[in-house]
Amino acid sequence: MKKFINIHELRSLFFLVLIVLSVKETIFELYIVPTGSMENTIMTGDMLVGNRFVYGMKTPSWIGIPYTSIGFFIPSIRFPSFKTPERGDVIIFQFPRDVRQKYVKRCVAEPGDIFEIRDKVIYINNEEYPLPENGKFLMNPYSNDFLQQDIFLGDKGNKDHFSKINIPKKGDTIKVSSENAQLLLHIMLLDGHEITLENSMQNYKFTMTSPDELWRRIGKPKVYKPYYPQGNLLVPWSTDNLPSGTLKVNGIPINEIQEYYVEQDYYFAVGDNRDDSLDSRFWGFVPRNHIIGEALFAYFSLDISSFPYIPRFDRIGTIIQ
Repeated sequence: MKKFINIHELRSLFFLVLIVLSVKETIFELYIVPTGSMENTIMTGDMLVGNRFVYGMKTPSWIGIPYTSIGFFIPSIRFPSFKTPERGDVIIFQFPRDVRQKYVKRCVAEPGDIFEIRDKVIYINNEEYPLPENGKFLMNPYSNDFLQQDIFLGDKGNKDHFSKINIPKKGDTIKVSSENAQLLLHIMLLDGHEITLENSMQNYKFTMTSPDELWRRIGKPKVYKPYYPQGNLLVPWSTDNLPSGTLKVNGIPINEIQEYYVEQDYYFAVGDNRDDSLDSRFWGFVPRNHIIGEALFAYFSLDISSFPYIPRFDRIGTIIQ
């Protein structure tokens, strides 16, 4: 006899799914590592458990159909934290250039720190920051005079020789000037302000969401259409060929603003696999409100270098440190 699921079973299943999703969104973060940027601390194919409540539980900022782009953003609330992110923590966070993606990197600099790299060696406040125990390099360092085009702010050198940068902290004052334009655009956008460029023909709007990241996640050519020069969206890391117009912050012309006060703490996150990591050296600061949790351990792992995938049983239960 064919058995049908009754209304009570459906209700139980619904509440079970609701509980599981609630736990995942508020207490534990489950994350599958797609790249080798943290090797050999974390391996490609590791499945991580992250602690969401240690930095303050955060309610979901997006509701939609899992594993699709169908949904919408909603206001998010963060609960009090047990501690703040610290230098050396392996953090899970929303990628600033596409918040639908989650990244896992090591926090190497805290708010107020001075970050620098000399000949591959990281210095924090002029003191050497050692490579983590399982970190690694894959290639010889770039020369000091090589300027890497895709480096953060475009003027910091390269991934192996990164000139000094101050990590912003809440309450910092930044002078509004043409020399600070890219830095200000990044921080103002991440702080949640609306920045526009207006002329008699068109109003342009700055966004932190990168069309290249949308292409990588969605894979559709139409993601570029809303962006300049086809559309009216601008990104703060491409300021060389902007259209003419008046730059405004929340409707106020930028020339009427002398100083900007940073509204939240920021962090600098770098992969342990220093030569194969897309991290803060390339896209900048991690704002406090993007940090989801701290990586704890690998609950399972698959070697995805070949098919069929092979379980790495020796990685199960590996503590991330």
